[in-house]
Amino acid sequence: MYQRIGAAAYKVDLSNTLKLMDYLKGPQYSFKSVHVAGTNGKGSTSHMLASIFQEAGYKTGLYTSPHLKDFRERIKINGELISKESVIDFVKNHQSFFEENQLSFFEMTVGLAFDYFRKEKVDIAIIEVGLGGRLDSTNVILPEVSVITNIGLDHTRFLGNTLEEIAFEKAGIIKPNTPVVIGETYPETKKVFQEVAIANSSSIIFVEVERVEAYPIDLLGEYQKKNCKTAIKTVDVLKEKEWKITEEALKKGLSKIVANTGLLGRWQILQENPKVICDTAHNKEGLELVLEQLQKESFNKLHIVLGVVDDKNLENILPLFPKDAAYYYCKPDVIRGFNQETLKKESLPYGLVGLAYLSVKEAYKAALINALEDDLIYIGGSTFVVAEIL
Repeated sequence: MYQRIGAAAYKVDLSNTLKLMDYLKGPQYSFKSVHVAGTNGKGSTSHMLASIFQEAGYKTGLYTSPHLKDFRERIKINGELISKESVIDFVKNHQSFFEENQLSFFEMTVGLAFDYFRKEKVDIAIIEVGLGGRLDSTNVILPEVSVITNIGLDHTRFLGNTLEEIAFEKAGIIKPNTPVVIGETYPETKKVFQEVAIANSSSIIFVEVERVEAYPIDLLGEYQKKNCKTAIKTVDVLKEKEWKITEEALKKGLSKIVANTGLLGRWQILQENPKVICDTAHNKEGLELVLEQLQKESFNKLHIVLGVVDDKNLENILPLFPKDAAYYYCKPDVIRGFNQETLKKESLPYGLVGLAYLSVKEAYKAALINALEDDLIYIGGSTFVVAEIL
């Protein structure tokens, strides 16, 4: 499982996934889909699209990763988690095939999701890429539209060390004669997307140069406005393909994302007095946006519960954090968790001062004890840190 053990779980080709799809008799072709990739925002954008389709009356599948609390969060239909029985039956029925072919956790999960969406006869499934795009297990579908939210320097050991290299991997989800919607670009990445789109005879829409009407959404982060524009533009493309999505369904879908899909951990306010906010942002681009918004909040003192995984480039992310906050360093309870004492030591040269705690919960508890009513506690640095608090 890549999310828990890191590089050892990453597969460098689609041969296993294709073998699994053949074995399951092609479930990926049995439903219409939207494919969503990107360094940041792909999860939020996927949930926005699912909510809109639900409000439009379509039976909507949603495949995302990673999960926060329950494995079944990854596979939903109209906001309902896949049943435990469905997961158990799938594994029981196909266990010998999985073992014979040494399938990865992610490959099996993609097979389960696609098989489930076929059985349940969904009208459409919103499929979020796990990692990258070109070689991701989800990249066996033929979507109605491909969506790439943005590009940042994350997972560089798999996807490349430059924005162009990473853009090429994400652009791997662009399919022949299939429109692609791009949320944000840099000059280096725009060129890559244009070249791949031309090679595939695919129309391309750059959201940042389009006029997109703003709609109220129930996700609180300022950064969600960009994801919202990407989702709206994707809906425009789908309407041209004769999907019936009214203005009312669009507005309602965007105002009820959390209620319709159960999305967690995006600028989520856990309590007031002191105010506690958690967010799953964990790379440079995501943290920049979140920490920028944090400084716009009104508070007396800032307390930051911080934990990361061991493949994070600390030189990239630690300079982003404010020096005038109290830090509570912790190690997420996964194999990839980065040691809290080492994190504390690595943070000192950046002027970030605090104490190390044996667990995420201990760190959070200490922050709650130390924080006054008009203080603010922020919890983040890793999806796993947020998951443990939730």
